[in-house]
Amino acid sequence: MTTRRTFLGTCAAAGAVALTTAAPTTAAPATAVPRGRDHPGRPRLTNLDHLRFLLDDVPLVPSGTHTTYRIEEEPTALAPWTYADADGATFRRIGGGALDPATGYYSQGAFNADDIARAAVVLLRDWRASGDERSRDGAHEVLRALAYLQNDSGPDAGRVVLWQQVDGSLNPSAEPVELPDPSDSAESYWLARTVWAFGEGYAAFRRADAEFARFLLERLHLCLDALEAESLSRYGQWVTSDGVDLPAWLVVGGADATAEAMLGLVAVAREMPRERRFTRALDRYAEGVAAMGGASGAAWPFGAVLPWTGALGFWHAWGGAAPEALASAGRTRRRRDWVRAAIADAGTFTPLVLASGGPHNAWTPVPGEAQIAYGAHGRVAGVLAAADAGGGPGLDVLAGLAAGWFFGANTAGVRVYDPATGVTFDGVETDGRVNRNSGAESTIHGLLAMMLLDDRPEVAELATSVTGLVAHDGVSAVDAESARLSAGCTIVRPATGAWTGEGNLTGGGYVHVPAGEWVEFDVDAPAGTWALPIVWRTREDAGSARWEIVGGRRLGETLNGGTGDAGLTEVEGSLVPQLLGRPLPAGPLTVRVTSDGDLRLDALLLRPAVATAHYATTSGDAVLYAGSTERATTTPALAAGRGWAYDADGDRRGRVSGDRVRVAAGGFTITR
Repeated sequence: MTTRRTFLGTCAAAGAVALTTAAPTTAAPATAVPRGRDHPGRPRLTNLDHLRFLLDDVPLVPSGTHTTYRIEEEPTALAPWTYADADGATFRRIGGGALDPATGYYSQGAFNADDIARAAVVLLRDWRASGDERSRDGAHEVLRALAYLQNDSGPDAGRVVLWQQVDGSLNPSAEPVELPDPSDSAESYWLARTVWAFGEGYAAFRRADAEFARFLLERLHLCLDALEAESLSRYGQWVTSDGVDLPAWLVVGGADATAEAMLGLVAVAREMPRERRFTRALDRYAEGVAAMGGASGAAWPFGAVLPWTGALGFWHAWGGAAPEALASAGRTRRRRDWVRAAIADAGTFTPLVLASGGPHNAWTPVPGEAQIAYGAHGRVAGVLAAADAGGGPGLDVLAGLAAGWFFGANTAGVRVYDPATGVTFDGVETDGRVNRNSGAESTIHGLLAMMLLDDRPEVAELATSVTGLVAHDGVSAVDAESARLSAGCTIVRPATGAWTGEGNLTGGGYVHVPAGEWVEFDVDAPAGTWALPIVWRTREDAGSARWEIVGGRRLGETLNGGTGDAGLTEVEGSLVPQLLGRPLPAGPLTVRVTSDGDLRLDALLLRPAVATAHYATTSGDAVLYAGSTERATTTPALAAGRGWAYDADGDRRGRVSGDRVRVAAGGFTITR
């Protein structure tokens, strides 16, 4: 379960904890792969067997402000265990934290609102796609369990308790601590996800079970009561983040949490377009999330929607629903500006993510950390939502490559989703190690991705044909600590470690370059490579740094400081790549930086003019070429094949074949 950013600037991968205690061991059932209702001749990729294995009965007893639909008549509901550790051919269902054998309680709990909410979304979508009554009944029971975690009255009405023990008792203050603490003392990720589940639940049950739908609508109003008292009450206000104004009305300061609430609001808005309270909340949240969209092209953040107001140089793949939510909201509310932000993320940033090795959990600002299903699903969902909202056909092809992560296009080169069992592994490390546990979060987001593929046979055909990632050439970094330093430079390793409070220092430290001193980087890169120095800028003005090629031309300048007020960020100053004005000529060459003030230099980020990802498929090679130039360019083909050049919107800009490949300005090309 991933719920918040930690002080290390990362989030725990789903199921990453290895606990030695567990609930009773049970096997996840394996069945024949089901066939879809809409495509009867094609086996469905979506298989809910493992999710159903994770679901368990949870007793619900009316207690103070906690009750649910028909609790007297039906005193139990369903909730998914948080984790499932691999145990040979079976899995052990376990909770979060340490288990007290005397009480049977986990220090966190057996079940949590985040996974309960998202499990409900899976069951709802499966019911609507396949007509499976088991999914309808399961969704009904999981939504009842989720409603029990919400305060229905009192000072915390509308807010949600995160953790629940196996006997149904609530644990508002878990160990380790989640913020807010107690977990229902303020708005939260789990409140946002509750809006998502209740919104899709209302839309699904409105005509099938009017009484239950009315109950869900009442609970949605309670959610809005809580959100209107906090984030929505700040609509129109702005906060400072290292001198940059950002929206103050995002849920817990994040486009990530806000986007998941938006998905539920979109579902309600489609059913009740004249229900002003819900459309107003959706419009205001979408406006805030769109404001987190970044510059496209070669400059950071390469078209991405940033997830967090607390750092300008931090992006994470997990919780990456912002482009999906913006595209869906823009399509529903007829707001082309929101769609444009979604398409920029989909058509400009996603190709670079794939060319940099896949959906690494975090760019801080250098890409790194494990890859998990939560992040992989977000890339697929965002690209397909952008395509549905008006993007071109190239986005569907791009989504097929992104979904290939589940079938082998990852750092381990293995399938991480099994259609025969519905198991999705908990993650793949940067060194290729596979976490073969399969907890609720990974299972849920694997299934959400599979549902998208089942609805799009051509995208599924490409995704399932992918067997591995042969090579990739995207963003890379040269650590300043490994460069040549003039005599007056010093290497500084903060006692607090690599995490600055807003990002990670490459190699755990930085180089202090006083006025008049210099650093030299040896670079061997193709012509047109963009150089983006990563400087830990200070709040106060600290001069600038001049960048040049030794024996050649000047590249540009970067600022050493002058970020302005830290505002809501944890520390003063920012760790953000700064784009130099000119690209590099073909290497090998030496890049020198000379400071006229106090420079804290972390690394030199390099982005190729054309980044590439080379995939192996069951029918041969597939290659993605991601451009970053202002004009169309050509590059040598990495493998024989034909395809199309697309602009950043995914629209076709010409056929390609032969030894050289044309890449549209700022667009991408895919050959097979």
